[in-house]
Amino acid sequence: MFDLLDYATLKFVWWILVGVLLMGFAITDGMDMGVGVLLPFVARTDAERRIAINTVGPHWDGNQVWLITAGGAIFAAWPAVYAAAFSGFYMAMLLVLFALFFRPVGFDYRSKIDDTLWRSAWDWGLFVSGAVPALIFGVAFGNLLQGVPFHLDDMLRSHYQGSLLTALLPLLNPFALLAGVISLGMLTVHGALWLQLRADDPVASRARKTTVALAPVVALLFLGAGVWLWFGVDGFRVVSAPPHDAASNPLAKEVARVAHAWFDIYAVVPAAKAAPVAGVLGPIVAGLLASARRPGLGFVANAFGMVGIIGSAGLSMFPFIMPSSIDPRSSLTIWDAASSHFTLTVMFVAAAILLPIVLGYTIWCYARMWGRVTADQIEAQSHSAY
Repeated sequence: MFDLLDYATLKFVWWILVGVLLMGFAITDGMDMGVGVLLPFVARTDAERRIAINTVGPHWDGNQVWLITAGGAIFAAWPAVYAAAFSGFYMAMLLVLFALFFRPVGFDYRSKIDDTLWRSAWDWGLFVSGAVPALIFGVAFGNLLQGVPFHLDDMLRSHYQGSLLTALLPLLNPFALLAGVISLGMLTVHGALWLQLRADDPVASRARKTTVALAPVVALLFLGAGVWLWFGVDGFRVVSAPPHDAASNPLAKEVARVAHAWFDIYAVVPAAKAAPVAGVLGPIVAGLLASARRPGLGFVANAFGMVGIIGSAGLSMFPFIMPSSIDPRSSLTIWDAASSHFTLTVMFVAAAILLPIVLGYTIWCYARMWGRVTADQIEAQSHSAY
């Protein structure tokens, strides 16, 4: 049972599975965050804001499970990455966590009191819970592409350069902020398409205008980030390393920083170019479809664009997961940061059984609760949770 796949193949499979979990989180929970970002702007009355909230209210907590699952998968599949990330991104993770606190209390408490100030405060809380995580997740990817200032000692313990209190400021560098704005923009577009698909007018009309205006900007910023990556950010390249099926030991390899190294994959595997192409064309096509009042197809197009943007980052870094800017040899890759063969196998069996069940249940929930949220429904359910 525990020899289903060889060790090297399992390492690669879990790189794909973690990527799928992150993409699933972006596509599902991303629209919730996008709706939160747009809430104070496309919905101008209390009834309109309740319409917007009720489009995601029944689903947001289930969608957020994708993030929890991805975090658990990283902990189990790449414990060294998990440990190093909590050293380097600790303050950023706390910021995301505190922002996410506003989501459950915002959804549950907003409509408990019929007071304008009370509800407005929770509306801005939902805005923060959407905007801050979306921005920080992009900032994290931007920093990974530049390398994180950590090193491993002879005992393979990770040490981060810098103090805990000042750890957040270096992460907010120009390139990382650009990546953060791209992340925020693509999730906002996703939320706008969802509102156009599920909300009643005038919320849907305002969301459509937002999509038409913002979608091409996301594509342009993503293209600009690629140009910046080519000219301004040195990549990492493995010079020598043990066999892929060897026991994990990050210090057993040699790594060099080389200009344009993040583009190696596209020369070796030409099919990988489909990811950045999708990242550029997806938002553009989504904006055109939104303008043509085809939000369903636009939502799908933007989802492909999100897969392309996230996939471009993952493919460009392959096989690196967390490069080190101060000691390239300490960089963590999918080959030398993985758990044991036994652990990866058990996780693979569990994922193969449970993931289809989760996907099936999620699809069933959306199908059962599908429909456009209207003002009449909101008035008829004035005492509902949202």
